[in-house]
Amino acid sequence: MSKTVFLFPGQGAQYVGMGKDIYEASDAAKDLFARAEAATGIDIAKACFDGPEDVLNHTDIAQPAIFTVSAAMLSVMGELLADKMPKPDVAAGLSLGEYTALYAAGSMDFETGVKLVAKRGELMQSAAVNCPSSMVAIIGLDEAQATELCQKAAEGQILTPANFNCPGQIVLSGETEACQRAADISEQFGARGATVLKVAGAFHSEIMAPAAEEFAKILADVNFANPEISVVANVDFAEYASAGDIPAKLLGQLTGAVRWSQSMEKLIADGADEFYEIGPGKVLAGLMRRIDRKTKVKMVNSLDNAKKLAGRE
Repeated sequence: MSKTVFLFPGQGAQYVGMGKDIYEASDAAKDLFARAEAATGIDIAKACFDGPEDVLNHTDIAQPAIFTVSAAMLSVMGELLADKMPKPDVAAGLSLGEYTALYAAGSMDFETGVKLVAKRGELMQSAAVNCPSSMVAIIGLDEAQATELCQKAAEGQILTPANFNCPGQIVLSGETEACQRAADISEQFGARGATVLKVAGAFHSEIMAPAAEEFAKILADVNFANPEISVVANVDFAEYASAGDIPAKLLGQLTGAVRWSQSMEKLIADGADEFYEIGPGKVLAGLMRRIDRKTKVKMVNSLDNAKKLAGRE
């Protein structure tokens, strides 16, 4: 049975200038940027359009910025396509993008979503600062090999598989020295390459436990609604059964692995055959080429792309 999926990008998709074209073309998009600033106190438009890059890349800025641009792009897509707008059966998002997926599924309103991701980014940034940590991308290993590499390189420190992005690409997360050791010895375990990433800290690991502890208090005060469409969670690549699942799965995502590859494989096995990546960049389309080359992802990452989808260009 055919299924349509909306995908939303996570941190790392940001770039200076993102969203400016839709902001200038759509009153609805402009309104979302204004609402984001009012809700968070952050000048999202300035950060997105003018940067500078080192400011936009800061975790507590990048997360609400990407959420806002993705939500605005979804709005513009709806405006341009009107009655031709695809009706998604499923939504999914990579890490931060899971919040956009829940927003798109009607589980929370825009203000709630942008406030949550801004606070999430702030707490993650704080946890990273308090423990020198990093992430390292490993090419060519499977989960068992990556786990074994972590056990060898940890030497008593925190080091764990954090992102299963696509077959042959796993990102490890942990203390700075442990990440460097993993990169140095990765070839011994069969890796074809290793790159220590320029990130604020060890996301999706136990180093984020202080952030999760504080974020739990915030999530406890949010009244989530049941998703109107299926949403696939990063932590277990399973669909949310109800609104009651949301806090625990979002908290689990902070300290646990993002199983993106398994999520996409499950959706494809369940009949999903029409995918749209909505938001800045084209990271998810690139990962899909590695997950299943036959599955194409339509990118809605600019005004021009949205117009082409609507047959207006």
